[in-house]
Amino acid sequence: MLEQSPIQRRKSRQIMVGNVPVGGDAPVSVQSMTNTETCDVAATVAQIQRMQDAGVDIVRVSVPSMDAAEAFGAIRKQVEVPLVADIHFDYRIALRVADLGVDCLRINPGNIGREKRIIAVVDKARDLNIPIRIGVNAGSLEKDLQKKYGEPTPDALVESALRHIDILDRLDFQDFKVSVKASGIFMAVAAYRKLAAQIEQPLHLGITEAGGLRAGTVKSSVGLGMLLMDGIGDTIRISLAADPVEEVKVGWDILKSLKIRNKGINFIACPSCSRQNFDVVQTMNELESRLDDIRTPLDVAVIGCVVNGPGEAKEVDVGLAGGSPRNLLYVDGMPSEKIENTNLVDELERLIRDKAAKKELQIEKLNEQLIAKG
Repeated sequence: MLEQSPIQRRKSRQIMVGNVPVGGDAPVSVQSMTNTETCDVAATVAQIQRMQDAGVDIVRVSVPSMDAAEAFGAIRKQVEVPLVADIHFDYRIALRVADLGVDCLRINPGNIGREKRIIAVVDKARDLNIPIRIGVNAGSLEKDLQKKYGEPTPDALVESALRHIDILDRLDFQDFKVSVKASGIFMAVAAYRKLAAQIEQPLHLGITEAGGLRAGTVKSSVGLGMLLMDGIGDTIRISLAADPVEEVKVGWDILKSLKIRNKGINFIACPSCSRQNFDVVQTMNELESRLDDIRTPLDVAVIGCVVNGPGEAKEVDVGLAGGSPRNLLYVDGMPSEKIENTNLVDELERLIRDKAAKKELQIEKLNEQLIAKG
């Protein structure tokens, strides 16, 4: 059997972002953020729907103006996924999107002016059961903290977060989550570790402004991987200068690699060498593209030769071990049939989809049994 995750999650208070629980014993959720012009409702809705298709749990939308707030209301009516409104400085925008159905407010209490305005936003959030995310970023620390520390540091990030937390504590509002993001891995990891030991609220993880698709994926995987291995983190966002759908995919791949969550196909594939009996790279590229819609948890191994092929194939739901003249297919750890290289991808796709459908039925029956037992 494939290895199980040894991670022990940090205990945190649970909040609800729409219908998605964050913290407590809830699964680590995957977030992303739209990069369309919010006032372009059609484009923003279309992008959110593509994120949903990729498996996103929560979507953040920037709301920089009252016009954007009205557009947010129209967007809210057209999508099912919980929406977080990203707001800075203007408390009136927060009040408006709260009335328009926002599921979470990303707003730093200390940045919206006089205490009367802060109280208005918090009271509205309390009345409508809307949680708040305190989002600290190394690139936008308060001026006095920049002067005190000279430059962004983990201590500066945590001190900034605690300032905003203190405001919510004084107002007896506890339904919030916190992020302390930096573009530097070591700074972000140190800040999250320090903050995790001081508060009970859930933590939103991210390496901010991580870079393009390749470099940003690597930085995010390293930084978030370190924290998740520590049991720290209740919801994650991968910040990439790329299509937000890619953020969702990378987020899921990180969680799947750590055995924290399991949705869709987990591929095990060899990098290929001269021993391969079929083109592993091309086969994998085609399979990943064709099977991107599958959400059923499934482990699939594609190994090009007989050295490691049988061993890997026996440990997964569907496994292919390259051989000559034909490749041996395993299903549930047992040899099933031999497949020619001709139409190899078509055959694999058919068999994987068949296995996914059967497994989905098993999952549905198990859930029905659990519900029946109460």
